This record gives sequence, structure tokens and C-alpha cells, in this order.
Amino acid sequence: MADAATTPLLTSHEAKPAKAPSIDDAIETYIGATGARQLLTAMLLAFAWAFEAQQVFMPVFTDAEPTWHCTGVAAAAGGDPGSSCSPAAASPCALPPGTWEWDRPAETSVVSEWALKCGGGGPALVSLPASSFFAGNLAGGFLLTTLADTHLGRRKMLVLSLATMSVAGVLTAFSPNVWVYAALRFVSGFGRSMVGTSAMVLSTELVGKWWRNTVSVAGFVLFSVGFMSLPALAYTLREASWRTMYVWTSLPSLCYAVLLYFLVQESPRWLLVRGRKQEAIEALRQIASLNGGEGVTTSSFSMLDACAVEVGDGVAGGDGMFASLRLIWERRWAFQRLAAMMTASFGVGVVYYGLPLSVGSLSSDLYLSVAYNAAAELPSSVLSWLLMGRFNRRSSVVALTAASGLCSLACVVIPDEEAGTGGLRLAAELASFFASCAAYDVMLMYSIELFPTSVRNSAVGLVRKAAVLGGVVAPMLVALGRERSYWSFGVFGLAVGCLGLFVTWLPETKRRRLSDTMEEEEEAAAAILSCAGASDMNNNGELV
Repeated sequence: MADAATTPLLTSHEAKPAKAPSIDDAIETYIGATGARQLLTAMLLAFAWAFEAQQVFMPVFTDAEPTWHCTGVAAAAGGDPGSSCSPAAASPCALPPGTWEWDRPAETSVVSEWALKCGGGGPALVSLPASSFFAGNLAGGFLLTTLADTHLGRRKMLVLSLATMSVAGVLTAFSPNVWVYAALRFVSGFGRSMVGTSAMVLSTELVGKWWRNTVSVAGFVLFSVGFMSLPALAYTLREASWRTMYVWTSLPSLCYAVLLYFLVQESPRWLLVRGRKQEAIEALRQIASLNGGEGVTTSSFSMLDACAVEVGDGVAGGDGMFASLRLIWERRWAFQRLAAMMTASFGVGVVYYGLPLSVGSLSSDLYLSVAYNAAAELPSSVLSWLLMGRFNRRSSVVALTAASGLCSLACVVIPDEEAGTGGLRLAAELASFFASCAAYDVMLMYSIELFPTSVRNSAVGLVRKAAVLGGVVAPMLVALGRERSYWSFGVFGLAVGCLGLFVTWLPETKRRRLSDTMEEEEEAAAAILSCAGASDMNNNGELV
């Protein structure tokens, strides 16, 4: 009787096999104790953000509308006597030739060198190069994003993107007209599309979980440094051709790409997910050597055998170019997460890329105004790091987007500089930009936690591309807003404030470990729902 009573318990206990370690467990075992040299390698990747920032915000200076002055020369004989130059004129284009001239040499800006504003092109032609850059970002994001999850991996994708962006930047300096210039900006944007994403994902996958937020924020800080270098460089070269700016920023970026190729390892996490165990072991051995782990042998990585059984057979969704996107599309929960995050990211992108282009309408000193905006990026990176460590992701994004929207709308209400409130408008613009920067940083780190390794690079890349789509729209709004500010600051505020609310539909990821496969993410989410007393999954495999 006693045996009969105890048999089911024994059977039940013996039928429950030990759970195989996840990739996250194995990686933490081997690289969790991040050493100084390993951390420096991850930090080296952060410099990619600095070169990216320079290419993103270069048009603030190279495509700026120059200031002008009257020459004091009377209109040509036979002209309209009432058409003499007046400094109060809104635009010099309608003034007689010879009665006005640019304050600086015409070659300091593409607008003056190619007469974009006065040549009949209007705001559309002036904003074409900047919009082309962001359009290239979108095209590159769609075509290149999945390659980092499937064929190329994070490291090769980063080096290829940097090289493309840099070479296109050098060639831009030799553009003969605005059409070639816009085409090369498109190519540069195409390459730039994967620079920050690959650098961020690779750096977080090369260190233990306690350092992930830190290395992510390092990228944001270096982005700020790259942005801040532009007004200093532009002021130094203010009398030189705009072409010089592209040479001075693109050549160092190209050298940096070559350096990364020889110094940085591929992500062992990605290699394991792709079933390339031997390469993953070699990458882990290199990382272990950075941490002082001498004499590490292949047998030291025996824990990887158990994980390889689970992640083998092409778990990353096959070898197709868009395999990772197909994985997201086939699971409604993943598609809903991506759609919500991309919608919010679009709203943030309109402000994030639009406000730096609008500062010229708020202050007479373009260099100082841009420097203020760039400086606002540094404390926003620190704020995002603090928020990620202490507060929930959703509430942080909602609060930051709401604050950004209100401050942007305040720029519409506050009178312009002629009323003596230019400083107040600039302060509101800086506060809006500061909040949007912090929101963008938190959203990128949030995206890394929302999606597993098998689709992480693709998902984060698409979230960034949604922000870039906002950058495509922003230059046109900025051009329209030079006449009526509600077309720029008003639309900016409504977009970021309203669309930021979409993150309230997303699950909270604070203190959750990173998943590596879609199935593992579903199991983790189901366990959380079970603990909360919620329903698990419906018959379609959707996370409720």
C-alpha cells in the first residue's frame, strides 16, 4: 500500500528532466565577470556612434541658409526704382541682382553655392539632400537589417556599414550639383542605417548583464560627443567650403572601420543561435583571454553542448534574407510589440531629428544654438541610464515623450525673438530636445530587452528606422516652419506626445533576462502571466 502510494511521486519526479541551460546562462558563465580589457573592447564600439552623429547632423551647417546683407549699390538702370535692397526683406531672392550679397563666401553652404533658394526650387529643393539621407536610412534599414541576424552577423555588418557611410561621405565632397549631392547623401544614409544598431547590439552581447546598460549609454554619450564636435569644426571652417567638412569627418570614420575589423570579436551569442558552435567557442576564448583566462581549452566550454542542442538546426529562422522578419510576422505578439515601438519611435524621431534643424529660426547664432542642442544630449544619456536602473521602461518613455511634446508646443505659443523672448523659446526647444533624446535612448535599450537574439538586430534596426522616417518628414516641416512655427514645433509636439502613448501596450522588461529564441521569449512571458494570474496563450500562439 505504501509502495503504491509512493510510486506516482517517484515516477513524477524521475520523469522531470533537468532543464538544459539557456544561452544566456552559458554566456553569463563565461563572460559575466567582465574584465577591464573586455569592457574597453565594448567601449571601442561606442565610437561608431560619434561618427554616425557627424553624418546625421552635418546638414545643419552644410545645408544652412546663409545670412546676407545689402551692398548699398543702387538697382541697375532700367530697373524698378522701388525695388532697392532693404534689410527688412524676408528673402533676398526678390531683390535686384547686385544690391545684396551673402555674408560669407558662397561655397560655405550648398544653398548659396548652387542658389537653391533663389533658383526656383523652394523648400522642397533645399530640404532634398537631408531628406535623401534619411530616405537612404530607410532603404538600408529594410535591406540590411536582417543580414546582421542571418548571414553577416553583427561585426561584419558594422564594418560594412561604416565603410559605406565613410566612402560616400568622402565622395560627397566632390559633388558637382545638388542632384549628385542628394544621391551621395542617400548612399551615405544607406550605410549609416546599421551603424548604431549593430554597434549597440554587439557591445551589449559582448559583456555580462550587469554592464549592458552601461555600454549602451556609452554609445549615446559618444553620439553626443560626435554631435558636439560639429559646431566646433564648423566654426573653425566657417570661411572654408562646405566640402571640407565632409572630408574631415569621413576619413577618420573610414580608418576606424578598418580598426574595428581587426580588434573586435563577433558576438558569441549570435554564433550560438546560428548553430556555429566552434566559432562561438573561439570568440569566447578570445574574450576569456581579455579577462585573464589563460590556458582555456575547448573542453572548458562543455556547457555550450546542452544549449547547442536547443538552438541548432537554423533556429534563427532559416537562411533567407528576411527570415528574421518572417519570424516576427508569424507571431502576433512580436509583430504587435514591433508595431507599437515603431509608432512611438516615429514620433520621437520627428522631434529628435527636426529640432536641431530648426534652431536657426530661434537664435541668430547657429553655432551656439547647435552647441546647446548637442550639449543637451550628454545629460539626457545620464538620465536614461538612471531611468533604466530605477524605473519601469514604459512609464519612463511616456513621461519623457509627454514632456518633449509640451515643450515643443510651448515654442509655438512663446513670441519670437523680436519680442524679447528668444531666450525663453530657445530654452523650451532645448528642454524638448533633451526629453526626446532621453526617450530615444530608453526606447532603444527597451527594444533590446523586448526581442530575443534571433531577431534582436532586425527589431532594434526597424525601431531606429521608424525614427529615421520621422527624420524624412522633419526637413520639410522645418522649411515650412520658417514662415509659420506651428508647422514645425506644433506638429513636432503633437507627434511625440500622442504617439509616445503606444508604449503603454508593451510588456515591462525591467530585471528580465535576455531571451535567445522566440520560443524562449514565449515561455518567459507565459511564466510571468501565470504568476500574475493571467491567461497563458490562446490557440494561435499569441501572447495575451
